[in-house]
Amino acid sequence: MFAYRSTVFGTLARASAAIAVVAATTFASAAADAGTLNVNVSARANQRSTWQDAFDKFKKANPDVDLKVSYIDEEAYKVQIGGWLATDPPDVVSWHDGERMAYYAQRGLLEDLSADWAKDGWNDQYASVKGASTWNGKQYAAPLGYDAYGFFYRKDLFEKAGIKSEPKTLDDLVAACKKLNAIGVQPIAVAARDSWTLAAWFDYLDLRINGNEFHQQLMAGKVPYTDPRVKKVFTTWKSLMDNHCFMENALSYDVDSIAPVLVSGKAAMMLMGTFFSASFPANMKQNVGFFRFPVIDANVPMAEDGPVNVLLIPAKAKNKADARRLLAFMETPEINAQLARGWGQLPSNNKAAEPDDPISKVGFQTLANTSGGIAQFYDRDMQKEMADEGMKAMQQFYSDPSQIDMLLARLETTRQRIYKK
Repeated sequence: MFAYRSTVFGTLARASAAIAVVAATTFASAAADAGTLNVNVSARANQRSTWQDAFDKFKKANPDVDLKVSYIDEEAYKVQIGGWLATDPPDVVSWHDGERMAYYAQRGLLEDLSADWAKDGWNDQYASVKGASTWNGKQYAAPLGYDAYGFFYRKDLFEKAGIKSEPKTLDDLVAACKKLNAIGVQPIAVAARDSWTLAAWFDYLDLRINGNEFHQQLMAGKVPYTDPRVKKVFTTWKSLMDNHCFMENALSYDVDSIAPVLVSGKAAMMLMGTFFSASFPANMKQNVGFFRFPVIDANVPMAEDGPVNVLLIPAKAKNKADARRLLAFMETPEINAQLARGWGQLPSNNKAAEPDDPISKVGFQTLANTSGGIAQFYDRDMQKEMADEGMKAMQQFYSDPSQIDMLLARLETTRQRIYKK
């Protein structure tokens, strides 16, 4: 009996010692990580200096925080973020509002920030984008800048082609395309290798033809893709192709490689968000104009895309206290305005200074005076799986526009499968 008890006590003693070592190691590790704040950011090369300047200001104001930032290419980021959130995420990630945020919130992968919205005054300062940052009555996102979408255009090429004014209607746009083709300039550049750029075309054609109410019903999976109104979007798009409005080999270009096409004067226009203004050299910006997507049906109220970029705290983040400090800092009117200015975006904080950049001013006024509603964007208003299939179909349509009926039938089969779930 004594021998048995000795063996048991010896085993317990060794176990206790082992537990003490593990506990000490865990405590030391936690202490070491307590001041480390890991942040993953989706950023193009020309956006990183703006991010870094804001992060440097945060570090100066919070010297006790060891801030570690990883910049990741946008397309790779989209693929990787789901894996981070589900397994071992950083403490803060950049992302998109609307359905893209809700997709992860409803899976329990994001921290509830409702208390931060109340405590830090965001309910007032970010009232216009609160809805896009909310899922199931709670806020999960800290808004940054947002984009207005429209046409960038080269003023000198318009003048050379004899285009007297910015196109106000679709007929005006087609007429401008014909004049540009006549002087050997490709009318509209398209970075179709990034499928979301085609989604901007789908959004605007649908918003101008069918209106925002129909568009949101389609985004919610409540309208068949075989509906004649959806087909009209694609047949209108095809008519622009038939009139040679788009550049050649568009599927070979992504957003990072398309800017030289406009800078060199090989193309005259491009439908894109205001953030794209950062792609133009400073000495060229005075020669670049910006106008809203033209009217197609005068009876349809003008709606716009105004996607919001955000910061999120993953539910499994290790340093949520410092993550909240960073978000509170980034959401101040001064930093929100600074970020928007550096990215060529619009500040979403209503106490931030209005933009002074000419293109951003046009975008600001466009969204401020929009009567038909503001959509987030095709792949931000829709369930991810459906959005991915839709954008894949758009690339196939762009490659072969004769396949409209086949593509719409396939998308309808996909819609029924996804939304039946």
